Amino acid sequence: MKKFALFVFNGDPMCFIHVLLNALDMKAKGHEAKIILEGASVKLIPELVQPGNPLHGLWKMNLAAHLVEGVCKGCSTKLGTIEAAKEQGLALLDDMSGHPSIAAYRDKGYEIITF
Repeated sequence: MKKFALFVFNGDPMCFIHVLLNALDMKAKGHEAKIILEGASVKLIPELVQPGNPLHGLWKMNLAAHLVEGVCKGCSTKLGTIEAAKEQGLALLDDMSGHPSIAAYRDKGYEIITF
């Protein structure tokens, strides 16, 4: 089993759909995958829970599969989505000066993929 940490910085829904699909695919193939929302991607948080959003179903599937590790506390605070993250019960990641540490995942054996 391989371990992947998918760090998503891009807030474009067309990019984010590939993160969601790949995380599910990795899990289906027996790998461990963790999605970490960083940068502009945190702006998607309030939109993903809207039933009319095209990514809503995939987002729910990833949440149910426990593939969403959490969101950057610093970025979600700065971009005004921290309350939406809390409402969804998402972990706020801040172990590197308010942001999630890529090195910490690497030290735990995760292959880092950035979007």
